[in-house]
Amino acid sequence: MTRSTAFSFAACMAVVGLASTPAQAQTTEVVASGLQNPWGVAFIGEGRMLVTERPGRMRVVGADGRLGAPLAGLPSIDAGGQGGLLDVITDRGFASNRTVYFCYSEPASSGGGNSTAMASATLSSDATRLGDVKVIFSQSPKVSSRSHFGCRIAQAADGSLFLTLGDRFSRMNDAQTLDNHHGKVVRVKATGGAHPDNPFVGRAGALPEIWSYGHRNVQGAALAPDGRLWTSEHGPQGGDEINRPQAGKNHGWPVITFGENYGGGPIGDGITSKPGMEQPLHQWTPSIATSGLAFVTGDRYGKAWQGSLLAGSLKFRYLSRLVIEGDRVVREEKLLPNLNQRVRDVREGPDGFIYLLTDDRDGQLLRLLPGR
Repeated sequence: MTRSTAFSFAACMAVVGLASTPAQAQTTEVVASGLQNPWGVAFIGEGRMLVTERPGRMRVVGADGRLGAPLAGLPSIDAGGQGGLLDVITDRGFASNRTVYFCYSEPASSGGGNSTAMASATLSSDATRLGDVKVIFSQSPKVSSRSHFGCRIAQAADGSLFLTLGDRFSRMNDAQTLDNHHGKVVRVKATGGAHPDNPFVGRAGALPEIWSYGHRNVQGAALAPDGRLWTSEHGPQGGDEINRPQAGKNHGWPVITFGENYGGGPIGDGITSKPGMEQPLHQWTPSIATSGLAFVTGDRYGKAWQGSLLAGSLKFRYLSRLVIEGDRVVREEKLLPNLNQRVRDVREGPDGFIYLLTDDRDGQLLRLLPGR
């Protein structure tokens, strides 16, 4: 059920003046196909993986690539537009507790609207259902929108969870205020509730779950080898970003941006910097529609790749390798330029290989093999 397809690198680089580095041809191997708009992948041992499908299904992909039946036990999901069942990760102690975390677009119990929610659950021993499902975070307020859910999860060393939240498109100005969860990164305990060390705990008028703010639509999140959080974020027309959100920092949207309104024209005052607002570590103009983010920690791809940050492109359908020095992105390589599939998620597996999900009605789970 696997097949291999060879692609070559593009040696040219046309983003913000960074030099591209030539590299050997890469090979992708199809691990599984027949997935409908897959969004997130997590590893559960013995070569098996959990994969979410945006319409509202979670499946186990076997070591042989076979797709299991949809898991039972998921909560009600408001699937439509960009919403649905989105990211999934396993707990750091999954081998003993079988706990998973997933996020999705949660319908309002009454009155309409939706928002991003995150739940914990226990995967049954036969991997057919989710039990003990508990909503541990729900974005507030709910609004009528099919866009900008954010919804990437990363688990810190202490077990707490970072969750990225979009501005819901129509509520972009909310990203600058602290009385809502729109356009924020939040940090919560694995059992629910704000982390006690969050920067706005106890501040009047601020929601205690907020970690950082001024975001637009964060579609990638990964912890660096040193444990710090890095994210990738959709700009509007231009200005996709790589950021390193820190406690209490304001990342500027929509006051500052390298992008512009769809169809042209400045957003707000059309400025790209302002005192008190963070600059991205890297930005893409034109936008690549970045999605999925992973650090390379193993040696499968050689020492030159170790510490690199990988980001998917939905728009241009390639994989980006960013070379990191400290807090700086110093080079970019465009990988798999002939893939011709929207890259939705990027993960490093426990076997050291990089796995990709492609966003299509007949989406695939791919394994990136080392160049020859």
